[in-house]
Amino acid sequence: MIESHSKNAKRAYREFEILTLVNHRNIIKLLNAYTPQNRHTELSDIYLVTERMESDLLRTIRQEHGHKTISYLLYQILCGIHHLHKAGIIHRDLKPNNIAANSNCELKILDFGLARTEDKLMMTPYVSTRYYRAPEVILEF
Repeated sequence: MIESHSKNAKRAYREFEILTLVNHRNIIKLLNAYTPQNRHTELSDIYLVTERMESDLLRTIRQEHGHKTISYLLYQILCGIHHLHKAGIIHRDLKPNNIAANSNCELKILDFGLARTEDKLMMTPYVSTRYYRAPEVILEF
């Protein structure tokens, strides 16, 4: 149980750290972070408050959309990834559930719990959700 809390704490801190570094229209915006504990020695929970999005990419692409809208969705994903890579950030768990959407078909990449920055060269063997792994990653296992 302690190991699980430690892993979740590291992921939450990593997400907080990365979201404070990036500012892009296709990356979820961090509005606030807080903890209900009174002292840092009691820290066991952290809440990250982000802008509100209504759906995820999977639900959005299941709706009836024309070629222009689908192209715009793809363009937004690529813009967000490009911005992350220029900032030296690798997401490592990009999948439809980690891309939020609103009613205007504006997309935001989220869930940076597994992300790494280039300066943190130590990569863990767990990279992404199994069904979204790149073929070369699967072949390494």
